[in-house]
Amino acid sequence: MWTRFLVAVAMVAPVACGAPPPPGDQDTPLEVANVNSRYTVESVSLSGWKNRPISSSLRSEIDGIVGEKFDHPRLELLAKHIQRELHVADVTVKVAKGSAPDHVMVTFEVTKGREQNFDLRVAKFLYDSKQGWSGEGSAATHVGGNTFRFGLISDGDSLLERYSGIRAGFQRQPAGPDRLAIRFEFDSYHEQWNNSTLQAAGASLLPAASAATQAPAGGGTLIYRSRQIFLPEATLILADPLELDFGARFSRYRLSTPASRTESSNAVVTTLRYHPRWGSADDPKRPDAPGNEVDAAYSLEVATRLFDSDPVYSRHFLSAHYRWRRRHNFLEIGFLAGKIAGLAPLFDRFVLGNSATLRGWNKFDLDPLGGSHVVHGSIDYRYRLLQVFYDTGAIWDRPQEREQRQSLGVGCKKDGFQLALALPLRAGHPEPVFLAGMNF
Repeated sequence: MWTRFLVAVAMVAPVACGAPPPPGDQDTPLEVANVNSRYTVESVSLSGWKNRPISSSLRSEIDGIVGEKFDHPRLELLAKHIQRELHVADVTVKVAKGSAPDHVMVTFEVTKGREQNFDLRVAKFLYDSKQGWSGEGSAATHVGGNTFRFGLISDGDSLLERYSGIRAGFQRQPAGPDRLAIRFEFDSYHEQWNNSTLQAAGASLLPAASAATQAPAGGGTLIYRSRQIFLPEATLILADPLELDFGARFSRYRLSTPASRTESSNAVVTTLRYHPRWGSADDPKRPDAPGNEVDAAYSLEVATRLFDSDPVYSRHFLSAHYRWRRRHNFLEIGFLAGKIAGLAPLFDRFVLGNSATLRGWNKFDLDPLGGSHVVHGSIDYRYRLLQVFYDTGAIWDRPQEREQRQSLGVGCKKDGFQLALALPLRAGHPEPVFLAGMNF
């Protein structure tokens, strides 16, 4: 044991003292605990795992340490994140001398071994000073290539209503040359409505026909008090980085009318995703090169009488994000647009004015019933912890109702946790919105 300790000290001492590495020994592993914070991370890589791509959020976390000062606790925390997502036995941090003085190369070495059979995840935890708290958490168990997940959710941010309930699902990941993943999800929610939405819909206790006649643009605004969703879906990897999701969504919701009748919204759903990456994240020999990433998707949802759906409509949605990173600088440009043809239920209508779109605006001031058309753009810039952003967008049913709005914000973000103050740009006395939480 003492011999191994002395050998480790001898290997690390030249780096710890700032001496140049010995010739021909650039790839010698270093003891992590002996690398101090004056070293800069030159590159980062993941070894020992080739079967499945990691999520874009985790990839962004990994790429984010390039150019930062060496931070052992942060690397260990990130290793735990990788271990949880890949469901592997262990992930260890390996450090080697970099190609430049005072630089190191970091490798997260995955030990496949026996899969981690259980994990907990907080998908969303958010406080909005206008709309209150939202949260989502889940527990999952993994058996072979199968994942079983159960979660609790209370979300007052994403849709017009606050929906609270359970979410359960099963997923089968592709293995080896297989390019098809399948999943099933069942959700059951209870709804709570804002008074602005109830008043705009014609009050929740009016007969269904009467409420519908008061809806802007002709319908889709019946108030429901609970809903259940069953979603069988598959993902086909067409060619890296192009994927196609396809399946069906069966929704049942109980209306808040004296009759309390139940309606169904059953639709075919499909999404085409394109997610290429290039730059420093894929080239550890060029840590100064900018890292680039595109995340684009087009979704189509068609509710039809063939599926015994009460509302009949089609919903088109396009989103695109471009991310650029270099050293401590991070830039993200986002765009989305959507259109609904027909009478969609409220949970499918578009919303602006939440934690992701037109930050600083109140969604109930913009449109308490949501819109059938939407367009939105955003620019986020971050330097180290400091973040600034600008949003612009519009939501409408009729062309004459379209009005472009804007907002500005400032905050800080670190390892998924964010604090932000967003200000709507409008005449009069604007009231800023405070946002705090993680994964939003």
